[in-house]
Amino acid sequence: MSYDKSKANQKESDIKKNDSDLATQYLNFSFYRVDPKWRWLNDIGKEEAAKEFSSLIDIANTKMKVRTYSTVGLRKESDFMLWSISDSIEKVQVLTSKVYTTVLGKYIDASEVFLSATRPSIYSNKVIPGFMEVDEPLKYNIVYPFVKSREWYLLPFEKRSEMMKEHINVGKKFPQVRLNTSYSFGMGDQDFMLAFETDNLIDFQDLIMKLRETQVNRYVVRDTPMIVCVYKKIFDIIMSLG
Repeated sequence: MSYDKSKANQKESDIKKNDSDLATQYLNFSFYRVDPKWRWLNDIGKEEAAKEFSSLIDIANTKMKVRTYSTVGLRKESDFMLWSISDSIEKVQVLTSKVYTTVLGKYIDASEVFLSATRPSIYSNKVIPGFMEVDEPLKYNIVYPFVKSREWYLLPFEKRSEMMKEHINVGKKFPQVRLNTSYSFGMGDQDFMLAFETDNLIDFQDLIMKLRETQVNRYVVRDTPMIVCVYKKIFDIIMSLG
């Protein structure tokens, strides 16, 4: 066996070991659009509905992790987003089912739903999703699906690793931007789901502009829709819906 072949096999073995050592977390990004009829509901009704929905999210957070974000005025197709992180997709389904039983649930439709899962990076064992290390969310979360070309996956691992090293090093220059990378292979239409957290949108914009200059960018097929989400308590989000 050649030296290069041996290294590749060892790398694959290490990846499988890491896969078995880390507990898989499933990520669900559900975006909701509110029916205009909601705005005709009286203020007391809206407040009671907001309290009911807030209670549901509080209970859900005892069984999984649920973060709530506003997209009001930022995307025409959605008004808020629930980011659920769980050890099973069935828990996500239970939450979604209960969402639709609430008063607000009668006035909303899902406009985008993305599903993904965590797994160790094959390019760096130091790349860990931010939500696994820090519980407190940052102000903004930019969420988007990410697809690479089939040509990328047919490249030798060593060549891909070299290009990804450049890509990762660019990210290290922006420690104020927290990266959450998850994998959608076999679960969704995208390869990955990316969720960048930051307290300053211009920092994120600077990062993206720098990443456009890396070699990996040659193999990007799609990285849209790019959805800016603002972290807020669900009660405040609901009361801002008009």
